[in-house]
Amino acid sequence: MSSVLTDLWRYPLVQAPMAGGASRPQLAAAVSDAGGLGFLAAGYKTADGMYQEVKQIRSLTSRPFGVNVFMPQPRTADAGALAVYQHQLAGEAAWYETPLGDPDSSHDDGYEAKLAILRDDPVPVVSFTFGCPSAEVLGSFARVGTATVVTVTCVDEAVAAERAGADALCVQGVEAGGHQGTHRDDPDAEGAGLGLLSLLGLVREAVDLPLIAAGGLMRGTQVAAALAAGADAAQLGTAFLPCPESGAHELHKRALTDPLFVRTELTRAFSGRPARGLVNRFMREHGPYAPAAYPQVHYLTSGLRKAAAKAGDPQAMALWAGQGHRLARQMPAADLVEVLMAELQGAQAKLAAAGEAR
Repeated sequence: MSSVLTDLWRYPLVQAPMAGGASRPQLAAAVSDAGGLGFLAAGYKTADGMYQEVKQIRSLTSRPFGVNVFMPQPRTADAGALAVYQHQLAGEAAWYETPLGDPDSSHDDGYEAKLAILRDDPVPVVSFTFGCPSAEVLGSFARVGTATVVTVTCVDEAVAAERAGADALCVQGVEAGGHQGTHRDDPDAEGAGLGLLSLLGLVREAVDLPLIAAGGLMRGTQVAAALAAGADAAQLGTAFLPCPESGAHELHKRALTDPLFVRTELTRAFSGRPARGLVNRFMREHGPYAPAAYPQVHYLTSGLRKAAAKAGDPQAMALWAGQGHRLARQMPAADLVEVLMAELQGAQAKLAAAGEAR
């Protein structure tokens, strides 16, 4: 594996960048200090808001960390379908006594401004979701000493990212919580996502880049399986959500192991893009009718989600979670890193012993 990445961590554990507040500087710093690689999530923040968090994490740790950036999205939403969905949500707005948001609030998530800051004051790692930057953008980060990671969900995306000059790939299986990081949101391809281990095998044979495995990983034994399948490191998000350093809402943290929430599904209900979350009332009632309209639906439902959280109602919150959410453990992030590593090393020792016994 390229030293450009192995120099960034003591343990092959990456804390996933979770937009929406979970990936606070306190969480990322705790993971990095414990030997993993912590990540900030720039998504949905202003460029200055992102920079303030970068400054904050630098005051909390001297260890390397990363920043995740969302790629700008094409304006392909069907205005008519979006208007119908907006009308459908009118009852929710009345119930929670809050107006629906402006669906045209932002399309590029401040992309260029964020890149300018990250090049002017470089951080160790920048990762990208919802697409692959141009070779010129990736090259500009290489020139300032920043390693780049591109999230991929299929072999074609992996090959394109390698050709563009990415230093590493985050290979995201369909088990992952939150948004699927597909480079193109194609409604006709819904349900075609691959599980992590199958995807890792395919991508490993197609590219010659370091791979970070992501998707439903909650235990060190699962990390061992991902490493054995070709990954160089593992990225975990849901596993870190219940940590006290996480900025996730307490209702969200409790829901991960609440028997009321028995399964997850991919839905467009909250954002207009497929994202995996705990199935709740809002998802059941609105998911089948939500249009392919990201980020418009995200901004449309933003006030509803906040109002539901304020009212203590998890049934209208976006409870993003991976398929392994019932395995969540509530403990400080540093302790979780150590537990995961003990499980990983134990699993690797068993595999080694089995191999010697043959």
